[in-house]
Amino acid sequence: MTHKLTIVINKEKKGYVATSIDLGVVSQGKTIEEAQKNLKEAVELYLEDNPRAKSEISSISPFITTLELKYT
Repeated sequence: MTHKLTIVINKEKKGYVATSIDLGVVSQGKTIEEAQKNLKEAVELYLEDNPRAKSEISSISPFITTLELKYT
C-alpha cells in the first residue's frame, strides 16, 4: 500500500532539514533532493520500528495553514 506524507524542507546554514509533518520524523541533507531521500529512509526505518504507526498512518491528517502577523 502506498501512502503520501506531508513533508516540509527548510533551508539551514549548512544544508536542508526535512520533516515529516505526519510522523514527526526529521532528517537532513546538503541538497533538497538528499534531504528528501534521507527523510524517506528515516521514515521507512521509523515504520519498521513502530508497527502501530503503519496502521495509524492513513488516519493522520495534518491541519496546515498560515499565520499572519504584523511586527516592526
